[in-house]
Amino acid sequence: MSDHHEMDSIRQNVREEYAKVAEASNEGSCCGEVASCCGVSDDAAINTLISTRLGYSEGDLDVVPDGADMGLGCGNPRAIASLKEGEVVVDLGSGGGFDAFLSAHEVGASGKVIGVDMTPTMISKARKNALKGKFSQVEFRLGEIEYLPIADNTADIIISNCVINLSPNKQQVFHDAFRVLKPGGRLAVSDVVATAEMPEEMKNDPLLHAGCMAGAELIDDIEDMLQKAGFENICITPKDESREFIKDWAPGRGVEDYVLSAYIEASKPRSTDCETGVCATWNTCD
Repeated sequence: MSDHHEMDSIRQNVREEYAKVAEASNEGSCCGEVASCCGVSDDAAINTLISTRLGYSEGDLDVVPDGADMGLGCGNPRAIASLKEGEVVVDLGSGGGFDAFLSAHEVGASGKVIGVDMTPTMISKARKNALKGKFSQVEFRLGEIEYLPIADNTADIIISNCVINLSPNKQQVFHDAFRVLKPGGRLAVSDVVATAEMPEEMKNDPLLHAGCMAGAELIDDIEDMLQKAGFENICITPKDESREFIKDWAPGRGVEDYVLSAYIEASKPRSTDCETGVCATWNTCD
């Protein structure tokens, strides 16, 4: 199978699995029995439990429309986003709109939030949620995160929650994120990273891929991709405590020995003079 066909096959598998989630079907799941980033439940109580485990507060859950929190994710990217009034936020893989709506509360009426998702049924669900919650500053666009339907130099910040690992071309994701960010813009991502080389049978399991596990890249490789895309101030912080909920994603498979949730931060230089120390400084690991 050619690389092109293999990438298309991976995308289609992921799209189909997340369409099931958007349709709130309990038949068929992409991984865990109870809860995972692939979201197998449409039960609000279960999703509340999942989200509070990932770092959201009960207050966060109270300010979004019913149905926006689908128990998806592997962390809370807003915890590292430092959002400000009036900023433009782009959410990669926006799902039902949960992080987009929470971001809207922080950037206010003068800000803007653009969610991008490749699953038509998920976009429809998010748009209905936006109308329900009267979020006039939030819009959702159908598209792939490798080729964002967004103009150059648009966003102050790009967030994403457990989605980039699903891409078969992560280097292109980072290149396009860099393009969309304004000079000095920043990346604040919660995602799954590999802490050890995964066995081939796990890497090649389509259910583990759609479940946010098999597609995880090694931390050093992610740093290299971000650097190649042009990012500065790169900081990747694995969270050891995430092993506990990752165990639930694929019970008995031992995936928690190979992957962890992590925060990924980086920034786009304010100018091309980064080597001389004139570029933006944002969050760093120091």
